[in-house]
Amino acid sequence: MADVLRASLDDVTTAVVRPARPDEAAEIAWLAALTFPLACPPGTGVSTMAAHIAAHLTPAHVERWIRDPDRALLVGVDDGAPAGYALLVRGLPDGAQERETLSTATGPGPYVELSKIYVHPDRQGDGTAGALMATAVAAAAELAPGRPLWLGTNGRNERAQAFYRKHRFEVVGRRTYDVGGVQHDDVVMLHAPGSSAPH
Repeated sequence: MADVLRASLDDVTTAVVRPARPDEAAEIAWLAALTFPLACPPGTGVSTMAAHIAAHLTPAHVERWIRDPDRALLVGVDDGAPAGYALLVRGLPDGAQERETLSTATGPGPYVELSKIYVHPDRQGDGTAGALMATAVAAAAELAPGRPLWLGTNGRNERAQAFYRKHRFEVVGRRTYDVGGVQHDDVVMLHAPGSSAPH
């Protein structure tokens, strides 16, 4: 995996995307807690979001992601501070819905999940997300060569889905996703090997 990727010339971001370090776990967890609510559908309760953050997005979780050989955690850094992050996971999905959808669409696993990709609210639209995505696609190809990259996102989050479609993902199925004990309807999107992000 390339250690550093800068955005292309038509982006304005000054962030540098690279693998995260264990000593950055607390900062990335803070960013995760800040950005997670942005992906939740309207009406999601604060307590529901807080429960999910406490259960899944702590510094200890982030440090485990960094040290796990089946994961790749990328961070976009600008002036020493995290501007965004992306998490890839190699293996089989936990949910039966995802496993069936991906098996039907691409054959047996393993697969690579783009589990998370978020940027700081102040960095939306400046190219940071595109730089993270380009690096994530390249990292996924090294994490599991020739295997498909997939993600799940809320079915009501049109902005996120538009971003993913721009980067060669397409909807191949649906799933139910639990956030703090509340069930949400997601779409499953697939980026096939050999596809490339737009220039």
